[in-house]
Amino acid sequence: MENKITGRINSLETFGTVDGPGIRFIVFMQGCPLRCIYCHNRDSWDINGGREVSVDEIMTDLLKYKEYFMRSGGGITVSGGEPTLQAEFVTELFKRCKASGIHTALDTSGFAEVSGLDELLSYTDLILLDVKQTDEMKHREITGVGLEKIHRFTEYISKKNIPVWIRYVLVPGYTDGMEDLDKAASFIGKFKNIEKVEVLPYHGMGQCKWDSLGKEYQLKDLTSPDDQEVKRAKIILSSHLQPTHL
Repeated sequence: MENKITGRINSLETFGTVDGPGIRFIVFMQGCPLRCIYCHNRDSWDINGGREVSVDEIMTDLLKYKEYFMRSGGGITVSGGEPTLQAEFVTELFKRCKASGIHTALDTSGFAEVSGLDELLSYTDLILLDVKQTDEMKHREITGVGLEKIHRFTEYISKKNIPVWIRYVLVPGYTDGMEDLDKAASFIGKFKNIEKVEVLPYHGMGQCKWDSLGKEYQLKDLTSPDDQEVKRAKIILSSHLQPTHL
């Protein structure tokens, strides 16, 4: 029976290797409430952009690749933008995936109202939680929004004991100071369901999208952190992980 639920997506990636375990089929949703100054998907902000697709369309495409990603221990990751903005669509997609034995991962900033996410989270195997900053003022400077919703979301998924991988973008001058890293490590250490910390080094490859939209990219002169800086940050951020996940 055809499913009529539709959503707006920015793009698809059929063989992703950095957005969850194994090889992933990645759906990048359209729409985001954050305004990150380093965003590499600047074209995904507008909820009315992208293209409209049905759950059936995504499943038809996804199942073509199921044999390959299942063999690697992979699955589907829904990213963004911010996927919780289209919770009804993602819920139905994950429901169908679980019925087909496919592992599901939700890549989110956590800036969402938890009251409307119970059903979606019941079909979510893993959450990739993008931690931008844990200082309120600096978070607002980087993203344009505060931390209250994100803290409520993080506490909520901890109570539900949904496995979480933290993704921390290391931005020179914005998120890489010792105070920033120590504060983030303390925040991470509060939750028993966090299994892993990943550090994503800042890069300016998304600048072309800002340019194409006629928008000014503030960080055009910023250089990427080197491997040693990324390693140092990962050690600090992982220092308070609860023992079962060390």
